[in-house]
Amino acid sequence: MDNRQSAILDIIGLTRWVPRKHSLADSLADPGQEATDHSETLREGSASGTKAVPISTPLLPIEEMDWTSLESTIRVCTNCDLHERRTHAVVGTGNRQASWLIIGEAPGEQEDLQGEPFVGRAGVLLNNMLKAVGLDRTAVYIANVVKCRPPANRDPRPEETSACYAYLQRQISLIRPEMILLIGRIAAQNLLKTNIAVGRLRGKVHFLAEGNIPMIVTYHPAYLLRRPSEKQKAWEDLKLAMETVSA
Repeated sequence: MDNRQSAILDIIGLTRWVPRKHSLADSLADPGQEATDHSETLREGSASGTKAVPISTPLLPIEEMDWTSLESTIRVCTNCDLHERRTHAVVGTGNRQASWLIIGEAPGEQEDLQGEPFVGRAGVLLNNMLKAVGLDRTAVYIANVVKCRPPANRDPRPEETSACYAYLQRQISLIRPEMILLIGRIAAQNLLKTNIAVGRLRGKVHFLAEGNIPMIVTYHPAYLLRRPSEKQKAWEDLKLAMETVSA
């Protein structure tokens, strides 16, 4: 196995098997044990070590992955420090051929525990918002900019959003949505590459550079729970989203 092949296996987390050097005693061993005696797991450190080498890098480039490969890669990703405390990486949920792709910021406590986005109080409100326009979460696809929960639900850091961005790009290209609904500041600013506040981004149609997909910005349900007076604006954003898809 050359260095390139070895590096690829390291990337995807596969256990490597290497031929075992045989002694005269091995040659005289019971033939029935030959299949198990002739290989051993590559170990980290010295030959007497017992710790298996961890592997997490994908075999395929992310832009070539299908859903199965993408989800498997996200679940074992170690591209940033968020993986150290996660219970589950939250890939996304819903209809993979959806017209609507909804993108939030990052998993919270309940999302981390259950492995699904928007399952707490904010999720209940999101479900109700969708019902108001005749949809439910099985008809759309819901994902996050960041796939692992930041500690204490803090905002994701730039290096964390960067580490996950290729995963989100691949989800967008696989779904091919007619419209993307960006929920909250982190999602809006990362997809639009801007520092402008949500209040100034909402109320108009933006476009994703890759694929020219229309995008609508609205407030995060968690913000609406704190500021119920802003729900009317969120309703206007949803109507704009419906008009955009129908156009």
